Amino acid sequence: MSVENSTVKTEFYLLGFSDHPELQSLLFAVFFFIYSITLMGNIGMILLITVSPNLHIPMYFFLCMLSFIDACYSSVIAPKLLVDLISDKKVISYNGCATQLYFFCSLVDTESFLLAAMAYDRYIAICNPLLYTVIMSKRVCTHLAFGAFLGGTMSSIIHTTNTFQLSFCSKVINHFFCDISPLFSLSCTDTYTHDIILVVFASLVEAVSLLAVLLSYMYIIVAILKTGSAEGRKKGFSTCASHLTVVTIYHGTLIFIYLRPSTGHSMDIDKMTSVFYTLIIPMLNPLIYSLRNKDVKFAFRKIMSKKSFS
Repeated sequence: MSVENSTVKTEFYLLGFSDHPELQSLLFAVFFFIYSITLMGNIGMILLITVSPNLHIPMYFFLCMLSFIDACYSSVIAPKLLVDLISDKKVISYNGCATQLYFFCSLVDTESFLLAAMAYDRYIAICNPLLYTVIMSKRVCTHLAFGAFLGGTMSSIIHTTNTFQLSFCSKVINHFFCDISPLFSLSCTDTYTHDIILVVFASLVEAVSLLAVLLSYMYIIVAILKTGSAEGRKKGFSTCASHLTVVTIYHGTLIFIYLRPSTGHSMDIDKMTSVFYTLIIPMLNPLIYSLRNKDVKFAFRKIMSKKSFS
C-alpha cells in the first residue's frame, strides 16, 4: 500500500483527447495555430502600447496587463497540451501538476480582478472625464494592477493547497491539464469539505469582480443616457463595448465550469469548455480590442506607415 501511494504521488497520466486518437494530428495543428495567434496577438498588443505615445493612458496600461496575463496563462496550458498530442505517454509529475494548477488559478483569478479594475477605469473616464488623469494616476493604476495580482496569488494558494491535501487513489486524470474538478474525482476520501471551500472562494472572486463591473456599468449607463446627443451616447457605448464583450465571455465561461453542480455533467463538455477559456479567449481578447478600438487601429496604421516609409 505504501509503495502504491508513493507511485501515485510520483506522477499523473493525462488522458487528454484519447477518445479520438485519429484526431491527434489535426488537434495538434489547430491548437498550435491558436496558440501561435494568441502569442502574436498579445505580445503584439503589448509592443504596440509600449511604443505608441498616444496609448500611454490608464485604459491601455490595463489592456497591456491583460495581454500579458492572457499570454502567460495560455502558456501554462498550451505547450504541455501540444507535447502530449504528439506523445504516446502523456505524463506530468506530481509537483508539475501542482505547479500547473497554481499558476493557472493565479492567472485566471488575476484576470478576473483586472477586468474589474478596467471597468472602474471606464467608469472614471465616462463619469468624471475632467478628473480622469488625476484620479487614475500612474500610482493608482499600479496599485490596482498589483492588487489584482495579489488577489489572484492568494486565491490560487488556497485552491492549490485545498486540492493537493487530498489523497489520490488513481493517477489517471481525465483531462488535458491539471484542473481542480478532475483532480477531485481521483480522491480516495469524501471531498465535501473541499468542494465547499472551492465554491466559497471561487464564488467570492466572482462576486467581488462581477460586483465591481456591474456597479461601474450601472453608473456608466446612467451617465451615457444623460448625454444629450445620440452621437455622444453612441460614442460612450462604443468606448465600453470591447471590455463588456470580454467580461461577458470570460465570466460566463468560468461560471459554467466552476459554479455548477459537480455531478451529472460530461467530462467531454468540460474539456471543450476548458479549451474555450484556456486557448480561445486569450486569442480573442486582443482581436476584440484591436478590431473595435479606433486608437489601437490608428496606432497600428501609424507604425505600419512609418515602416513603409522607411
